[in-house]
Amino acid sequence: MKHVRQSLLIGYVLMALMLTLPEAKTSGQEIPKAELPILNTSAGQSPDVTTLNIICEEASIGYDYCDVPDAELLSSGVGLAGREKESKSGFHVEVQTDLTQFPNGTPYKTVIFAIGASLKGMGASGLTVGDEVKRLKSVIQYCKDKGIFIIGVHVGGQSKRGAPGSDNERMIDAVAPFADYLIITKDSNKDGRFTQIAQGKNIPLTEVDYALNLVDTLQAVFSK
Repeated sequence: MKHVRQSLLIGYVLMALMLTLPEAKTSGQEIPKAELPILNTSAGQSPDVTTLNIICEEASIGYDYCDVPDAELLSSGVGLAGREKESKSGFHVEVQTDLTQFPNGTPYKTVIFAIGASLKGMGASGLTVGDEVKRLKSVIQYCKDKGIFIIGVHVGGQSKRGAPGSDNERMIDAVAPFADYLIITKDSNKDGRFTQIAQGKNIPLTEVDYALNLVDTLQAVFSK
């Protein structure tokens, strides 16, 4: 995991040096505000959730992370009930929240889903595509019941898209229409699908040119 993060971070730094990154474009509404503490998780178990975690670190936003939380684990709040020590292949937990500001057990105010399917990732967690969709529905319902703000992020571009009914599209179906805010890269939205979902459900949507643009976007979302 550490090796992967370092490689991705180096790639982003090089990209920042080579490119002048344009501002993000928000459709329909202004960038909404969300509150800390947050839980980052995956919708489909692709490596894109690692990208999300790196972006939060670059934005100096504390977070907790679990790749496969269920509603019960989410309900345990900050620190995820000390499950970090149980991390292993197929079940990863990290606690990066500022515990001086949000002690263990503090209820999460925001959950961010990194959308993108990986059969290898789901297999490592012992999940089928159907299992993952069922888990996501349960977590999203918990968020709705508790008033937890849901952000859907898609940074995988065309490589994490597919034909209707494909694994990647099923992950989009499971999360995007139920999000309170969507953040996507331009390459993820070439067919305008996220725009259609956002307009149909009246969901604020921000489209960025590169994943690195999410640093500024998330800083704006969580600024007071």
